[in-house]
Amino acid sequence: MIPLETLRAAPKVLLHDHLDGGLRPRTVIELAREVGYTGLPTMDPLELGRWFHASAASGSLALYLRGFAHTIAVMQTPEAVERVAYECGEDLAADGVVYAEIRYAPVFHLERGLNLEQVVQSVARGFERAERDHVITLRQIVAAMRDRTDSLEMAELAVANRERGVIGFDIAGEEAGHPPKAHLAAFEYCRRENFNITIHAGEGFGPPSIWQALQYCGAHRIGHGVRLVEDMALADGRVVKLGPLATYVRDKRIPLELCPSSNVDTGAVPSLEEHPIRHFIAQRFRVTVNTDNRLMSNVTLSEESSRSSTTASSRAISVCAASPPSPPIRSRRRRRAK
Repeated sequence: MIPLETLRAAPKVLLHDHLDGGLRPRTVIELAREVGYTGLPTMDPLELGRWFHASAASGSLALYLRGFAHTIAVMQTPEAVERVAYECGEDLAADGVVYAEIRYAPVFHLERGLNLEQVVQSVARGFERAERDHVITLRQIVAAMRDRTDSLEMAELAVANRERGVIGFDIAGEEAGHPPKAHLAAFEYCRRENFNITIHAGEGFGPPSIWQALQYCGAHRIGHGVRLVEDMALADGRVVKLGPLATYVRDKRIPLELCPSSNVDTGAVPSLEEHPIRHFIAQRFRVTVNTDNRLMSNVTLSEESSRSSTTASSRAISVCAASPPSPPIRSRRRRRAK
């Protein structure tokens, strides 16, 4: 395991993190008071943080997702969404993250009168303030939900805001019964618009979900993808043969957005020791380590990387830690007239 202080010193990139899964417990409480939300299990920040993690670490995806009812409930005003976005950037920068892509579903933030465009703009304002105050670059990924029928509208929203830092489109939610190909119109629109696509696949469902994400929908990255290991033959704890899908993913250098702690919390894998990240690294897959939901899994990217580190990855991280952070990536963003 790489020392945590080494990883905190390293400039890091985070590709898979949910905005509504990374709030500070104290912020949840303060926003709840502001909007009159009374559903929190406790108003003590330490106890609330423990409650979120205990619910998440149940080994059940349904229980893991229970905490989002509370975080989403307090993210229903422009000020609240902007604050959460700003604090997201602030917390990541404090952990040594220099570039992050943060995803969220705008449809979850409309209960108090916000429209979709206002949600995206509120996130953009929070990110832009964080970029001014800290050494970090932040980008948005707009997510549609698999069990809804408005994925094309979400894709259009994402593309329309590419100049405000939206750089990708995703679908998330329950995989079983909601295959990626059910949202082909959204993905075809993104492809016509030369827009980036990442898809949650291979977390709650097996390799067929990954196959559809790639071959039907044109995904450039796979969110999670942990169950790709089911397309590998193992013997004595080692990979002895790759199946056709695993071979394709490796040879095409398709990045896997692995989230080890989250996978353990949801029951996708039994333990960190049994997580297939070691097999992906050994077979030279393009692997990234991510937090998924920092509040629910009680983890930072440095901690996640430390837990997941292997001899194969230690050398690269050590070299990275010895280098000074690069200046943040800046691009011109057209601000719409108010």
